[in-house]
Amino acid sequence: MELLAAAFSAACAVDHDSSTSESDTRDSAAGHLPGSESSSTPGNGTTPEECPALTDSPTTLTEALQMIHPIPADSWRNLIEQIGLLYQEYRDKSTLQEIETRRQQDAEIQGNSDGSQVGEDTAEEEEEEEEEELASPPERRALPQICLLSNPHSRFNLWQDLPEIQSSGVLDILQPEEIKLQEAMFELVTSEASYYKSLNLLVSHFMENERLKKILHPSEAHILFSNVLDVMAVSERFLLELEHRMEENIVISDVCDIVYCYAAEHFSVYITYVSNQTYQERTYKQLLQEKAAFRELIAQLELDPKCKGLPFSSFLILPFQRITRLKLLVQNILKRVEERSEREGTALDAHKELEMVVKACNEGVRKMSRTEQMISIQKKMEFKIKSVPIISHSRWLLKQGELQQMSGPKTSRTLRTKKLFREIYLFLFNDLLVICRQIPGDKYQVFDSAPRGLLRVEELEDQGQTLANVFILRLLENADDREATYMLKASSQSEMKRWMTSLAPNRRTKFVSFTSRLLDCPQVQCVHPYVAQQPDELTLELADILNILEKTEDGWIFGERLHDQERGWFPSSMTEEILNPKIRSQNLKECFRVHKMEDPQRSQNKDRRKLGSRNRQ
Repeated sequence: MELLAAAFSAACAVDHDSSTSESDTRDSAAGHLPGSESSSTPGNGTTPEECPALTDSPTTLTEALQMIHPIPADSWRNLIEQIGLLYQEYRDKSTLQEIETRRQQDAEIQGNSDGSQVGEDTAEEEEEEEEEELASPPERRALPQICLLSNPHSRFNLWQDLPEIQSSGVLDILQPEEIKLQEAMFELVTSEASYYKSLNLLVSHFMENERLKKILHPSEAHILFSNVLDVMAVSERFLLELEHRMEENIVISDVCDIVYCYAAEHFSVYITYVSNQTYQERTYKQLLQEKAAFRELIAQLELDPKCKGLPFSSFLILPFQRITRLKLLVQNILKRVEERSEREGTALDAHKELEMVVKACNEGVRKMSRTEQMISIQKKMEFKIKSVPIISHSRWLLKQGELQQMSGPKTSRTLRTKKLFREIYLFLFNDLLVICRQIPGDKYQVFDSAPRGLLRVEELEDQGQTLANVFILRLLENADDREATYMLKASSQSEMKRWMTSLAPNRRTKFVSFTSRLLDCPQVQCVHPYVAQQPDELTLELADILNILEKTEDGWIFGERLHDQERGWFPSSMTEEILNPKIRSQNLKECFRVHKMEDPQRSQNKDRRKLGSRNRQ
C-alpha cells in the first residue's frame, strides 16, 4: 500500500512540474508502480487539478488503490474454460478483423486527406464534389467487405470487457496506448487457451479413438501424430504460467518474459513436430487412398459437433500455425510498449527466440523435402559435359522450367530462319545453374553449367511480338571455363521477370526493399491465403503485409513480407494495395522497431532480466 501511495504522489508531483514532459511523467511513475511501466499509472489518467484531490482524500485514494488487485483464480479459470472458439476459428476471426481494421484506417486517413484538400476550395465546389462522391464512390470503398465470423455462443472477449475490469474503474486511469498493450497481451493468453483446447480435441477425439488405434499400424500412428503429446504438455504448462500471471493483477505486468523462457527452453518440441510435416502429409494422403476404413472413420469423426465442421487436417497443422502466430502476437506487443523500457527489452528477447524456433521449424521442413528432391533430380540427369555432383547438404532447388533458346549466333538472327527458337530446360539451384535439353524417358541431357554467382541477366527492349519476353543470360564462366551468352524467351512477362529475379538476385528491382530503410514503398496486404506452387513463390497468410519490389502487367508481384523479410512471387489477386502513404510509413516504422539491432548492454543483462517481471511485487 505504501508503495502504491508513493507512486500516486510521484505522479501528481510530476504533473505539476511544467518543465517535465509527458513521457518523463510516465517514466517517473513507472519506476514505482509495480506491474505497469507506463500508462497504467493512476496519475497519468488525471488532470493536474485532480491530483491534489487524490492525494488529500483518503477515501478517494483507497478507492483508487482498490482498482489494482488480483483477479480471483476461479474467475479467470472460468473465463479460460468457457472460451468457445477452437484455435482455427480464433485465428481466422483475428486475422480477418486485422484486415478490416487496416481497411478502415486506410479509408479514414484517406478520407481526412481528401477533406482537407476540399476545404481549400469554395463551398460550391465542396457540394459538387460531395454529390459526385455519393453518385460514384471511389473504387477503394467499393471493395467487398469481409464478413467476420459471428458466433453468439463463443466468448471472444477483450480485456476491457472483463467484468473485473469494467467494475474496477481502471479503464478511467489507463491511457489508450496502455489499454491497447493490455489487449495485445490478453490476446496472447486467450489465444493460447483456444489453441490448447484444439490440441486437446486432436488428442482425445482423434488420436485416442479406439477404432482408429485398431486401424492404424503403430508406425503410421507415430508419423501421423508425431510428438503431439509433448507439444500439448508444453502448451499446458505455458498456459498455466500465463494464467498465474493474469491472476496476479487485473493490469497485466508482462507476458513476454514467460514467452522468452518457454521459447528458449521448451519450444524445441515444435521443431520436432513441424520437421515431420512432409512425412505426415504423405502418410495422411496414402491412408486416405489405401485404407477405406480409415477414410470412413475420419469422415465420421469430423462430423462430430465438437469439431465444428473443421477437417482433421486442420488439427494436424495446429502446432506449426501456433508457433508462427505466437511470433506475430509478440510483435504486436512490441509495437505498443514504450521504447527503451524494460518491457521492450523483454519483448525483443522473446521475439528473437521465437524467430529462431520458427526458422528451425522451416529449415526442418525444407531439409526433409529438399533431400528427396535433389536425389530425384540427380537420377534424371545425363551429362554431355564433365559431370557435376548435384546432391549436397548445402544445395537446394530455387526454380526449374522450360525456356526457348534463340538458335544460331546473335549476329545471324533473321525471321526467315526455319526455327528461330528451340527448347531448353533450366535447373537453378541456390549456388549453381544447370542447362539441359529434355530427352525421352523423362531424362535431361546437361550441356552447360555455371556457378550462380557468375550469372548476369539483361532485359531486351521491346522488339515486337516475336522477341517479346526475351532476355539475355550471360555465364561469365561456364563448364568450359569460357564466357557464354544465351538469348532466352519466356512464355509470359511474369515468367521472364521471375527467371531474371531468380538468376540474378542482386539485380535492382523496380521498387526498393525493406532493407533500404526508406519510409515509403508500395505495399499490399493479403486478403486471400495463397500456397506457393513453385520454389520462387511465397506462401501468403491472411493479413500479411508486403512491400512490392516488382510488378508485372499479367498480374504477378514480387514482394518482401515485412514481419520476416521473406521474398517471393505471388498473384496480385490475392492482395489489395494499401493506398495511404501514412499507413505504409507506419507499417515500415513498426517493422524497423521490431527488427532493430540488439543493444549490446541489453544483451548482457538478458539473463538477469528474463524473469524480472515475474518477480515484481
